[in-house]
Amino acid sequence: MDSVTQLLLGAAVGEATAGRHIGRRAALWGAVCGTLPDLDVFIPLGDAVLDFTYHRSASHSLLVLAMVTPLIVWLMTKIHPNTSGHHRRLIIMIYLVFATHVLLDSFTVYGTQIFWPLYTTPMTWSTIFIIDPLYTIPLLFGVLAVLFNSRNKAFGYLANIIGLVISSAYLLWTLGVKLHVDDTAQSALQNQRVSASKVLTTPTPFNSQLWRVLAVDDEYYYEGYYSILDNDKEIRFVQYPRSRHLVEFLSNSWAVRRLQWFTKDFYAAGMHQNDIVLTDLRMGLEPDYVFSFKVGEMHNPHPKPVTPERVETVRNLQRLNWVWARIWDEQAQPTL
Repeated sequence: MDSVTQLLLGAAVGEATAGRHIGRRAALWGAVCGTLPDLDVFIPLGDAVLDFTYHRSASHSLLVLAMVTPLIVWLMTKIHPNTSGHHRRLIIMIYLVFATHVLLDSFTVYGTQIFWPLYTTPMTWSTIFIIDPLYTIPLLFGVLAVLFNSRNKAFGYLANIIGLVISSAYLLWTLGVKLHVDDTAQSALQNQRVSASKVLTTPTPFNSQLWRVLAVDDEYYYEGYYSILDNDKEIRFVQYPRSRHLVEFLSNSWAVRRLQWFTKDFYAAGMHQNDIVLTDLRMGLEPDYVFSFKVGEMHNPHPKPVTPERVETVRNLQRLNWVWARIWDEQAQPTL
């Protein structure tokens, strides 16, 4: 999830766990620790693919964070000596902040390597977009109630708990919606005789009402959209070539293999002038995708691997207007 949401979740969990014992410092340290795992984006690992695929690995591991927690509590008690009498509660608080951070990230499309290094495949449930106001706003009101109601601490504590309950209930709602969308997508693919090897459903930006359905086979990928407000369950799919032949001669490239693994086969290849580009199909709306990487260059007779580079793409933000319109109108046409 986005950094603001993680900061608010950390503050809310900190306040709920230890706010009555150490005051506003619980929310403060919760906010800091709720942000801490995402700081791994500032650690350069060597190239674009390394940075991309190792984000949310060690820094988001429940095992690693369990070892880091006592160090954070030690630092906290050094800075605030009068909190040392609550050592056990602080351990619980800091670890809960870390754990809720990585588990919430697992509900997004890219997931989290929560059992790194024992199991490195990201846990991915893909029920919520990385920014969803309906999840974040209840947390915001709860945390603000804590910060600006010093005279009535009981009200702040209760408001924070209510915010956590509402946001958690919304997360459960997205899980239920996804199960419904998954079933609808499978039926639509069967009705249209699309024999996909893999299918992914994920919410579109900033909401949980309109969902993107992505299906792949060896030659093509198929994109369709389904709103839970649609009158029928016939998802209209558009077919696109995957052009996987472009990376066949790059099979010995670590970057290509790594991206194929990390995308869970939801990728497509393409040519940009003389460059071979591999695109992660999971984040974006056709034809605008967030993560694309140059992995090779065309040579005679075969392409050659190169040090991977992130390919910056220009995204049409006007398509967000279509997302909003499509929630309510099955006939809404996407902005090209």
